[in-house]
Order: sequence, then structure tokens, then C-alpha cells
Amino acid sequence: MAINFKKYNVVIKYANMATQLLVGLGITLWLGKLLDEKIGRVKALFTWIFPMFYLIGYLVKLIKDTNKK
Repeated sequence: MAINFKKYNVVIKYANMATQLLVGLGITLWLGKLLDEKIGRVKALFTWIFPMFYLIGYLVKLIKDTNKK
């Protein structure tokens, strides 16, 4: 019984990317909300800005990592 590790490596790679995305969004949302409350803003400015910059940076990283060279 031979195990195809190559198939599992691809699954682990994309599961890792999804985990990074969810954890990163959670942290940036939490930091944005914390900063908005600390400053006393009524509108959630940093709660929107931090995740937006994170998503832009993550998409650039994702494109670079998944591009075939």
C-alpha cells in the first residue's frame, strides 16, 4: 500500500493558506475594533481599513506563491 504524499501536500498547502487568511482577518478585525474603541470613533474606520490592507497584501502573496515559474 503506497501512500501518495504529493496529493496530501497540495491539500495541506491550501489548508494552510485558508488558515492564514482566516486568522489574519480575525486579528486585523480585532485590532481595528480595539483601535476604534480606544480612539473613540463612532464609525468603524480602522475596522474596515486594516482587513482591507491585509486582503490586498494577502492576494499579492497568494498570486506570487501559486504562480508557476
